Amino acid sequence: MSPSLEQSGRQPWHAVAIVAAVIALAAGCASKNDPITKAATMDKAAGIAAPNIAETKAIAEEAFIYGLPIVMNYAVMNEYAVDKGGPQFKAPFNQIKNEPRVYTYQDTAVITPNSDTPYSLLWLDLRAEPMVLSVPAVEKKRYYAVMLNDGNTYNFGYIGSRATGNGPGTYMVVGPDWKGVTPAGVRKVFTSTTPFALAAYRTQLFDAKDMPNVVKVQSGYKVQPLSAFLGRPAPPAAPAISFLPATTEGIKKNYFEYLDAALQFVPTSAEDRDVRARIARIGIGPGKSFELKDLSLEHKAAVLLGMKDGDEKVDKWLASGLKNVNGWNIGSFFGDRNFYKQDWLMRAGAAKGGIYGNDAVEAAYPLTRVDEKGQPLDGSKHSYTLTFPAGQTPPVNAFWSVTMYDGKTQLLIKNPINRYLINSPMVGAMKKNRDGSLTIYIQKESPGKALEANWLPAPDGPIYLAMRLYWPKDTPPSILPAGEGTWKPPGIVASK
Repeated sequence: MSPSLEQSGRQPWHAVAIVAAVIALAAGCASKNDPITKAATMDKAAGIAAPNIAETKAIAEEAFIYGLPIVMNYAVMNEYAVDKGGPQFKAPFNQIKNEPRVYTYQDTAVITPNSDTPYSLLWLDLRAEPMVLSVPAVEKKRYYAVMLNDGNTYNFGYIGSRATGNGPGTYMVVGPDWKGVTPAGVRKVFTSTTPFALAAYRTQLFDAKDMPNVVKVQSGYKVQPLSAFLGRPAPPAAPAISFLPATTEGIKKNYFEYLDAALQFVPTSAEDRDVRARIARIGIGPGKSFELKDLSLEHKAAVLLGMKDGDEKVDKWLASGLKNVNGWNIGSFFGDRNFYKQDWLMRAGAAKGGIYGNDAVEAAYPLTRVDEKGQPLDGSKHSYTLTFPAGQTPPVNAFWSVTMYDGKTQLLIKNPINRYLINSPMVGAMKKNRDGSLTIYIQKESPGKALEANWLPAPDGPIYLAMRLYWPKDTPPSILPAGEGTWKPPGIVASK
């Protein structure tokens, strides 16, 4: 999947796959106030038959799949913008946090980290009024992108090199209920389906010496409320919220309690009206408090088994949803509400595989753990090569890279030359073969001084490789549609 900002190393939701194992320990007595009993009472009052045990299990499974991205996003928002004393806190709502660096082997909080583009992160609270985002002029050779993502994990808009160009511009992000006219000076309005949203900025770094230039670009990213932009008095502030603290242990113990909490900030839409009505039949929804411990043993078992089956369906979808091309797995699973078309399983798989991934037109991500023959990559057993034929490096409008990760942890690896990737800005300094092809040497030991510019240091063990193709070309040769295009990534070759 999309290996960048996304993919939190903690992933508390993954532990749900084993929840059925705790059923024997979770016996308890149902109360008349448990969520399923209360939901059944409401159904009865409305003349609707309460769900039986089989239906309860099926609804719990559907609720798990539908809610997974929403819970994941809620947890990240809590860590990054709410929990000011937490280790992952970035900045309060409506303030930009610029990261003037790229990830190294010392960064272990996020797996499969992007080491190409320093990040700037902005969590938006759109309840009181829209927010106005301004970007500076960015030199044409430098790629940048601002991905807008809401509480449904829909990518609802882009600002940047591909989408709006590298010139300066001012844009407005509005919440789902906003109605108004576009102010003068605002180039485009982006509408979030939820009152809270994320703007994730990626700014290209050419090399270590280029960081001051990236910092200069980042300093030009601005955000302000619409009232300030217009020079008018601010409207009344939105009410303060007491967010349910999102902890790994809490989500593992009572996943649906967190879904209840997150759904308060995800308005019902035409797409999810039916599924929201179904999950309400077992007491899940905004303003509710689903307490697993209050259920009867029978209902508890049904809910836990439904969650387990849902988690397994997501994993199965992930395993089969990618196309294998010369050993590289390629797919396209991120987009806006029209992209998903109510396919909640795809949305859940995309989030679990790598939340906050880019649309394929913005970036494509071939991934591999095997060589061209399907054998596991292992730096303790082999040296490898990746050769792009002359004129056949990845076809992109921006840049491409190949990043090395430890196959066990999916983290960057410590190495003697502090090199975690090879990307297209480095090609000019690399040695070409006589036929014009370009070979990357993937091995734990240096291939020698003459070839060191082409060396991608590998771990002494399992290898995981990720290509990133930013702003892939959409005319042949192209990787688009992702995995189906005319350009194919060459396979990894093991040395003899």
